[in-house]
Amino acid sequence: MKLLIIEDEEGLRESIEEYFKGEGNICETAATYADAVSKVELYRYDCILLDITLPGGSGISILKKLKDHHYTDGVLIISAKNSLDDRLDGLNLGADDYLVKPFHLSELKARVSAIIRRKMYNGSNLLVFNEITIDLQAKTVSVLDKPLKFTRKEFALLIYFIANKGKVVSKNAIAEHLWGDGIDLADNFDFIYSHIKNIRKKLIEAGANDYIHAAYGMGYKFADQ
Repeated sequence: MKLLIIEDEEGLRESIEEYFKGEGNICETAATYADAVSKVELYRYDCILLDITLPGGSGISILKKLKDHHYTDGVLIISAKNSLDDRLDGLNLGADDYLVKPFHLSELKARVSAIIRRKMYNGSNLLVFNEITIDLQAKTVSVLDKPLKFTRKEFALLIYFIANKGKVVSKNAIAEHLWGDGIDLADNFDFIYSHIKNIRKKLIEAGANDYIHAAYGMGYKFADQ
């Protein structure tokens, strides 16, 4: 998962970031309204953890910007405010869930995972593409019921391809989604080719068809043909 944590409380922001990174996720953070707006205008995320009260502006305004641009990022509001009006405002504007502080990180993780399952995988823990089956909760990949060993990045990249099946995704989009905005400093994207080569090799050797196709000058497409 690629997450954006918008939270001005430093201790909580760092705790959330450390917790999700420990699970192998990509996490970016923003502590102010201006930083958050800059992030959401430039990058897309599987889920945005959004505090309502921020230095310089309101999280509700950020939610409005997301919806005005028809962005499909999942949004989980995290706030100390527990009034019914605040909760309804967020949900009516298109937030996917609302969690009141204080909360357990394990509950936060469960809420985020549920949002992503609903938005991307029709609520299921299993992602199936022909003979390939991915268990999103157990983080396993199998081909024709044969389990395969994937690294975290390979696993994340395969999910990204299947979630965007039939579409050409650029190397820039792949790198930014899987490594975060710091990848902008990279001189080249040879490491992406290495990951794709490994994924293709493992799938084909296990009996899968070759679904990863290079789109010359543009990127890659995951499709039957």
